[in-house]
Amino acid sequence: MTVVIGFEGSANKIGIGIIRDGEVLSNPRRTYITPPGQGFMPSDTARHHRAVILTVLKEALEQAGLKPADIDCVAYTKGPGMGAPLVTVALVARTVAQLWGKPLLGVNHCIGHIEMGRLITKANNPTVLYVSGGNTQVIAYLERRYRIFGETIDIAVGNCLDRFARVIKISNDPSPGYNIEQMAKKGTRYVQLPYTVKGMDVSFSGILSFIEETVFAMLVETTERAMAHCGSQEVLIVGGVGCNLRLQEMMGVMCKERGAKLFATDERFCIDNGAMIAQAGWEMFRTGQVTELEDSWITQRYRTDEVEVTWRD
Repeated sequence: MTVVIGFEGSANKIGIGIIRDGEVLSNPRRTYITPPGQGFMPSDTARHHRAVILTVLKEALEQAGLKPADIDCVAYTKGPGMGAPLVTVALVARTVAQLWGKPLLGVNHCIGHIEMGRLITKANNPTVLYVSGGNTQVIAYLERRYRIFGETIDIAVGNCLDRFARVIKISNDPSPGYNIEQMAKKGTRYVQLPYTVKGMDVSFSGILSFIEETVFAMLVETTERAMAHCGSQEVLIVGGVGCNLRLQEMMGVMCKERGAKLFATDERFCIDNGAMIAQAGWEMFRTGQVTELEDSWITQRYRTDEVEVTWRD
């Protein structure tokens, strides 16, 4: 049996999870929450992560019922993400790996989301819609790479919703996107807004009055195009925005019309978490991948399609 511990902290959430051969043993998490109308600054977010990361690590081990000696590999988020939080988590992961005498493994954050989604939903070879605060991509697997078929050409869908929330001072607790979703459920009238799909790419910037109905329609359209191109009959939604039930509902209607299956997870695994890094690390470690200490840096720009997927046929 292979046991991997994963450290995630690329944005305002710090999580540490432990995976043993596809089983989630623990997955505690903390969130840095700012007042309404404010975003989270990298330095403040990193300070939050430093204050709680050892507590979260202790919780992860206790919930899993394991000791450091039981861990086979230490995985951490290499990128993409915010620089200061990434450095904070990478530093702790490096230190833990050296103290415990374990191999270290840098993981692509986006790949973590995909592999966690595949593990939890049992989706086989889905077209993936990856939607979060920092990323918006339509992805499909081909020849040892997760290929990007379409993406945002400016800001991510989660960032669009966050900006809208800041303008009208919606609470950040538990998250701006969640609170927008609850408000949207009470809506009775659809207001037509700019709809910008350029080929397989989408644009969300410049119009802070976007609401989720229009934004999600754009994502469903580009996902359906990728499905048609790939001949896919599965859709997997991953990333923090993937928790949104309205997005899942709209995607489900499209899938039903095509005779396809929709896969999604709840907030335990959609939102950034340590277990997703552990799961991707587990897949990578089994194929012989490790990160040498001198190469254990972080990068704020780390595209999904840069990673060679050695664990899939």
